[in-house]
Amino acid sequence: MNKNRYKWYVVGMLWCIAFFNYADREAIFSLFPLLQKEMHLTTIQLGLLGSGFAWVYGLMAPFAGSIVDRVRRRTAILGGLFTWSTIAILTPLARTFHQLFGFMAMEGMGETFYYPASMSMVSDYHGKKTRSRAMGLHQTSVYMGTIAGGFFAGLIGERYGWRWSFIVFGAMGIVAGLILLRLLREPERGAADLEDQAPGTEAHLQGRISIKEFIKIIWRTPSMILLMGGFVCANFVAVVLLSWMPKFLYDKFHMSLAMAGLSATLYVQVASMVGSPLGGWLADVLRRKMPGGRMLVQAIALLCGAPFVFICGETRSIGLVVLVLTAWGLFKGFYDSNIFASPFDVIPPQARGTAAGFMNMVGWLGGGGVAPVAIGILAEHYTLSTAISLTSLVYVVGGTLLLISALFFARRDVTRMEAQLQMAKKPA
Repeated sequence: MNKNRYKWYVVGMLWCIAFFNYADREAIFSLFPLLQKEMHLTTIQLGLLGSGFAWVYGLMAPFAGSIVDRVRRRTAILGGLFTWSTIAILTPLARTFHQLFGFMAMEGMGETFYYPASMSMVSDYHGKKTRSRAMGLHQTSVYMGTIAGGFFAGLIGERYGWRWSFIVFGAMGIVAGLILLRLLREPERGAADLEDQAPGTEAHLQGRISIKEFIKIIWRTPSMILLMGGFVCANFVAVVLLSWMPKFLYDKFHMSLAMAGLSATLYVQVASMVGSPLGGWLADVLRRKMPGGRMLVQAIALLCGAPFVFICGETRSIGLVVLVLTAWGLFKGFYDSNIFASPFDVIPPQARGTAAGFMNMVGWLGGGGVAPVAIGILAEHYTLSTAISLTSLVYVVGGTLLLISALFFARRDVTRMEAQLQMAKKPA
């Protein structure tokens, strides 16, 4: 098969896997009212269900990333898919809060391998000319999976009970994995970057980077530290949207479960589906003009999205909610398309699985793991509307960190990484 064509087929295959990744994890949030009624859960316990997933996902991420840099990415991706799909099918066995919390935590363990492996694989098929576009297109699967998980979990839950939502999504994930066993192929490590450095040659990177060595790389790469800080802030706000928006709409605007789940996801995710490819295209263009081009796109996205987050929590108009959720989603897509493309500009190919793992660790522990519970506590002391509005300040902090990275540190860090690749190239 044509090499240039297959690299886009890879994005399509990974798109399908990521779809089920997010459909499975989003389903629980649309079912909060049913779980609260059946198990008599408090708002803090509901928040803990989302946090349990995030804590395990984040804690396991650096180890998963390190493993991904040592094994075939194809094995990690499909193995993770079968694992989290099986856990989803078993989740209906839960009868208490503690049992359900355990299943959410185990699902986080299964899903933590996917992003380090898939983003590392995409980076070896797509060089700096198309990397943001490829990852931006892949990112649209997250939005579609979130919509499907939010709406269909609510719909199935209303008609058949919350347990059937997990069975349906888990079974579909296993079927998808069986099909992709035959189609997904493993690329050479660093193939796309070395092709950028030495067109027309067959160059190979030697050696693997340990976690200890990787930490040293981070320590001398300020832009990577700032990118992780920005991701903590962006992921905090994103998880607030995923975990609490269905209940916010259900309570404040008296929507049905299915409609609340759909409205909480549809406008943001569809807008993000437009924003992510556009953000990827813009980032690829700016990357050719300046080393921090991808980071600059992310900074602008968070700073522009902050006002819409604030308005979303404060307004009493459903029409305005739809408008601000759409604008929020558009800028979210611009940011999301470069979550991993930006770090890969300053991290060598042999360590990109580990880099994605560390990104997920800090993003989900510092952002996603804190957000559901923090909002639950704020909602009990104030209101859910006020709690959501206050998260706009987190976006401002994240955007500022990314702006500093793009303008003051990116050039030096990118130049160093490209010099290392230049030294590593060995024509066949």
